[in-house]
Amino acid sequence: MKIKTLIAVAAISVSGALATSAAAASLTPTQVTIKGQNGDYFGYVKSSDSNHCENNRKVSVYKLLGDTPKPGDDMKIGTDIAQPNGPDAMWSIGNSGYKHGKFYAHVRKTQYCQADNSPVISR
Repeated sequence: MKIKTLIAVAAISVSGALATSAAAASLTPTQVTIKGQNGDYFGYVKSSDSNHCENNRKVSVYKLLGDTPKPGDDMKIGTDIAQPNGPDAMWSIGNSGYKHGKFYAHVRKTQYCQADNSPVISR
């Protein structure tokens, strides 16, 4: 009886892992960009699914503290909600007060969309 239970638990675990992998693979790719100078940072959220993955996405801007972007470790300096602007959705945090350093933008994963970090810019 114990062997059947172990086999059933293993089968459920494997199917759950495969479902999770399939769900992650089916998320729509999303790209976030960043530009700016003198503490003003802005950019775009781009995706083939503009309704779910561009419009109304929260964008966070970080000052890089280490060597690579890590939103959990880096200093958040501002946020904005991307709004339709031409073919993509634009965001802007205005003047953050942070003029010198390395900065990047980040969008979190959603039910439909992948997460993304912009390239790091230096000011």
